[in-house]
Amino acid sequence: MVRDTWVLFRHGVGVTLRQKAGIVFGAVQPLLFLVLFGPIFATFGTWETLVPGLIIQLGLMSTGMAGFGVVFEKRFGVLERMRVTPASRLALLLGRVLNNTLTLVLQLALLLAVAFALGLRAPVAGLAAGVALVLVLGASLAALSYAIALTIDEHLFAPVMSTAVVPLVLLSGSFLPMSMAPGWLDAISHVSPFRYVLEALRDLFGGHYLTGTVGLGVAVTAALAVVGLAVGTRVFNRENA
Repeated sequence: MVRDTWVLFRHGVGVTLRQKAGIVFGAVQPLLFLVLFGPIFATFGTWETLVPGLIIQLGLMSTGMAGFGVVFEKRFGVLERMRVTPASRLALLLGRVLNNTLTLVLQLALLLAVAFALGLRAPVAGLAAGVALVLVLGASLAALSYAIALTIDEHLFAPVMSTAVVPLVLLSGSFLPMSMAPGWLDAISHVSPFRYVLEALRDLFGGHYLTGTVGLGVAVTAALAVVGLAVGTRVFNRENA
């Protein structure tokens, strides 16, 4: 399985690196918010509040839409051909997920480079812990995205995921902490698991590590990873049985 995962990951990386514009394009929206909205936000908030929100937005939009790739593979018979190979069914998922995670790493590096140029001053330990948390979240989202793409009609994937991502970004408190929202909206936002991950990121970027908020964010991320990989593996096994 490890060998099969590595082969599929390496192939995916080769394809990704040949499409460098796609990596940049995937990070365009958070970068635009950072450059155009960031200086205004900095007059009444901090970069350490805004940037984690944009990171969550990037993770949701980048890995949450990963299923687009498998939609086209299914349409053109790539998955059908892979089904007759001796490759591990789990490797078929993990190779793709790892490639999506690498893409997210590159996009995060770009976003953070611009953020530091504009004024972000997060501690190295908090930055490293926050990035690790987001990468685990991204892997789980990618696995779920593939599961959804293989489960629903291929023509519905784009509208369904786009409709889901936008409210999830807003309810997470991506631009402003939800504690500043009206009570009813703040209450609704607790349904979104991404709120807890984002609040943990803000604590980490602020240099606060051993807090209940960070612990809750880590627990939620771990739960999402277990669920995402379990569901993704089950759907891939079913589709390639």
